[in-house]
Amino acid sequence: MGFVTDSLHKGVRHEKNSDATLPPICQVSAFGFQDMETLEDVFNGKAAGFAYTRIGNPTVAAFEQRISALEHGFGAVATSSGMAAISQALLNFLSTGDEIIASGGLYGGTIQLFTLFRQLGITVHYANDLSSSVLEKILTPNVKAVFAEVISNPALKITDLKSLADFCHSHSLPLLVDSTTATPFLVNPIDFGADIVIHSSSKYINGTSNSISGVIIDSGKFDWDFDRYPALKAYSKFKKMAYLMRLRKDSWASLGGCLSPFNAYMNIIGLETLGLRMERICNNAHKLALALSKIPGTNVNYPLLGIENDEQNSLCKTQLKGFGGGILTLRTGSREKTFKTINSLKLATVASNIGDVRTLVIAPAKTLYLHNTEEEMHAAGVYEDTIRVSVGIEDAEDLIEDFTQALKSAL
Repeated sequence: MGFVTDSLHKGVRHEKNSDATLPPICQVSAFGFQDMETLEDVFNGKAAGFAYTRIGNPTVAAFEQRISALEHGFGAVATSSGMAAISQALLNFLSTGDEIIASGGLYGGTIQLFTLFRQLGITVHYANDLSSSVLEKILTPNVKAVFAEVISNPALKITDLKSLADFCHSHSLPLLVDSTTATPFLVNPIDFGADIVIHSSSKYINGTSNSISGVIIDSGKFDWDFDRYPALKAYSKFKKMAYLMRLRKDSWASLGGCLSPFNAYMNIIGLETLGLRMERICNNAHKLALALSKIPGTNVNYPLLGIENDEQNSLCKTQLKGFGGGILTLRTGSREKTFKTINSLKLATVASNIGDVRTLVIAPAKTLYLHNTEEEMHAAGVYEDTIRVSVGIEDAEDLIEDFTQALKSAL
């Protein structure tokens, strides 16, 4: 089936004794039982059921099942935010003294999280080039994972998933990818070898900026060495399911970053139109990028603007179904021109989110990257004159006219 059909029907579990087309919102903290024996069995995993929403809820489970199916995963765990998803996905198997390799140019909040990891004794090595030759030079015996963004935000660099996954697996390392900006509409990273897929589902999955949330999808394919990853050893009896089982029964439940049932419900609604929105958004972004690239004095960054046979253009075709994503960045030449351009826009909303049906703009240098170093900013493609545009579903012609007039008035 096609993606839009899948998003409506795949992973859907119809409620018994109900004709509802959507799962009910179970907005409760705890669930009642007829007797103590049954509750005991649920707590011990001997019987199916829900006891307490922090460790499981039917509405949240419905969202998890749908996103796992769309990502071709083995199972999923939803979290309270995208940052909670990244932190829990890694802390689920890392220990003090471990190291990870991460792609350069990450989202500023992720860099801040990795700075916090240092206090836990976990070191992060950044690599702007994820080629095997570069990775081999920074690989150490203590490196336990590789983390990358499928489409970096806002540098817009596309990761060659298959090449990176092959390198990781040749060194018995799991590959974790943040696919927030790609979404399962553009790519299923698991099909290219990724082991864990992470989304800030507050963005494109939700689609209308009404719910903060995140989700972790496990492929169930990585062969965990429990001597090398002692944090998972207590779950070794589950073998390839060990990661997901520890995440659900221990890390996620204990850290408390659970998703609210209402937000899970809003994400389910968002998933059902994800394919329609992403196709429109990506087409709009490409048209807008092409139009703005012709304005003198404007430097536009968008993956599909490259020459026909360059690596990024090629990856758009081989990994992203021919699309370039829904974000573009542009540089105006100065902070003053950037602010004047943004302030002259009539349709775009000045906001720090991405993935909305509305076009959103921000100058990330002194906002999203306020606490990052200049080196970190530049690796992410962020300069004082950078504008990040999260393109919406408005008519492309209207967006082109609006951005054109704003840039011409500023330049």
